[in-house]
Amino acid sequence: MQKIIRVTTVPISLGKLLQGQLKFMSQYYDMIGVSGKGEGQLDVVSQNEGVRVIPVEMTRKITPIKDLKAVYKLYKVFKKEKPQIVHSHTPKAGTLSMLAAKLAGVPHRLHTIAGLPLLEATGAKRVLLDTVEKATYACATKIYPNSSGLNDIIITNKYTSPKKLKVIANGSSNGIDTSFFDPELYTEEENLKLSESLGIKPTDTVIIYVGRLVKDKGIHELIDAFKKLNTTSTTAKLLLVGTYEKDLDPLSPDAEEEINTNPNIITVGWQNDVRPYFAISDVLAFPSYREGFPNVVMQAASMGLASVVTDINGCNEIITDGINGKIIPVKDAELLFKNLKMLVEDKTQRDTLAANARESITSRYERKVVWEALLEEYRAL
Repeated sequence: MQKIIRVTTVPISLGKLLQGQLKFMSQYYDMIGVSGKGEGQLDVVSQNEGVRVIPVEMTRKITPIKDLKAVYKLYKVFKKEKPQIVHSHTPKAGTLSMLAAKLAGVPHRLHTIAGLPLLEATGAKRVLLDTVEKATYACATKIYPNSSGLNDIIITNKYTSPKKLKVIANGSSNGIDTSFFDPELYTEEENLKLSESLGIKPTDTVIIYVGRLVKDKGIHELIDAFKKLNTTSTTAKLLLVGTYEKDLDPLSPDAEEEINTNPNIITVGWQNDVRPYFAISDVLAFPSYREGFPNVVMQAASMGLASVVTDINGCNEIITDGINGKIIPVKDAELLFKNLKMLVEDKTQRDTLAANARESITSRYERKVVWEALLEEYRAL
């Protein structure tokens, strides 16, 4: 059986972003997962996916000494295991494992791009990140942007030759299990119970955001827009599902203060299962500055929610303006406010978009479709 090694920087990416994929592929290949230990999380991935795992610590920041050590460790793993394919996800894992795989003589070196953090960087940092990106692509034999928009950005920035690029299926790294993200799984009673425990009344309209509470996700604009919405609408609630990243991308003290003191903003922190929260919500707000192919937008639509998203790659492929959601420019708090206000106040419009949301996912991004397409790609190599 041919061997494939999948690499991510941290185990949560291996276990959550690629959930089920390693197990599916292990029917056809000898699969190995490589990532950091992450407080026993890598062992959980091994149990859930039924594959062997090898821990290699990698950092998400720029740490030259640690990075060189990780490259050496990865090189040793690849030399020992002799895989036909090394396939990496997440920026740092991509850079380190593509270099290590090239040095180790691995024939097929694949890297999936699920977003480019460097797009928000400027000055010397941008130059450095651009150089690293080009080096990663140079070491890889194939690059898989997980959206058509990302594909175009990579070509525009001349990071690599278009011949190396390919979007698998209709985009997305792992598709979505629409039988799992299904609003029918939740009863009226369950939804009512959760709403009541959070202080949400049946007459309230709930705007949900799921993701890290960081600047890059447009949280400042979301808080500004919601503050304004509060002055005109008495029934709107904002439900924030996610955690801060105060060391990597902190919010302004004003935004944090508003989140902590506004009685209409409800925070529930990190949740292993976001479905119950989608089930009690009416609208997804996702004003991110940059994405690859955002799972949250697919999940919300699969759960039958209308969405307001920014006009960035991934989001503008999942959402069609006026059909299953609304698309607004990046960093535009005023238009975010206007669209949220419209969807909060106009139930007919909201219901129309919501009615189209689920079908827009089941027809294009069902998980098995993405897995089968990737399997075909592996076989073609």
